[in-house]
Formats: sequence, structure tokens, C-alpha cells
Amino acid sequence: MCENIGKLILRLSVGVLLLPHGIYKIVNGIDGVKGLTGGIGLPDFLVYGVYIGEVLAPIMLILGFRVKIASILVIATMLVAIFSLNHIQGGIFGISNLGGWSYELQGMYLFGALAIFFLDSGRFAFDIKKSN
Repeated sequence: MCENIGKLILRLSVGVLLLPHGIYKIVNGIDGVKGLTGGIGLPDFLVYGVYIGEVLAPIMLILGFRVKIASILVIATMLVAIFSLNHIQGGIFGISNLGGWSYELQGMYLFGALAIFFLDSGRFAFDIKKSN
């Protein structure tokens, strides 16, 4: 039972905290993201994937629906975010002005999603295949 509660807390933490980033982009547009991804040579049309990685995937995580797919989407989104920000935040091992890793937020989403991928959705989920 406690393991399932832990999985629920992890899913909700990643999903609920990431979703507002996607909602912000729905409301305000993704021109800023286009500028960043263009900096690493990605075509503009790929930037629309941010809606999948920051809106659809977090909703899937919150609901516990197809969490492996959702976690892969979040992982991919965070990898693109880290590498597209890399040239403006002091490199991959850059330190922020507060002493933390420059990609701390993206790293938390990335590693949280990676943990979800290996753990599965848990009992409190709408997944087709329920886990114990």
C-alpha cells in the first residue's frame, strides 16, 4: 500500500508541477522555445512537441494513464530543454547564481519521469494494466 502511495505522490509531483509550464505556453505562445531550439538546429515544427511533453504527458501522469509513454515524453522534452538551454546557461555543468545546477528544475522533471518509467503507475491509476 505504501509503495502505491509513493508512486502516486511521484506521479502527481511531476505532473502537477510540470503542467503549468505547458499551460503558460498555450496562453503565451512558444516563440521563446522556438528561439532556443533553433539555437541547437532543431526545425521549428518540432517545437510544437512542447505541448505534448508539457500538457498531454503531465495530464497522463496525473491520471496514471499510460505512464510509461507519458514518462518517455517528459524525458524527451526535458532532454531537449536541457540541450537547447545549454548554450546560454554556462554549459551542461553550469552553476546558477544561487549555487545549484543550472538545469536543476529540468533535471528534477527528467529524473522524476525516469523513476516513473521504471516504477510503473501503481495501484491508484487509470492504466489499462493495473499494478499491485
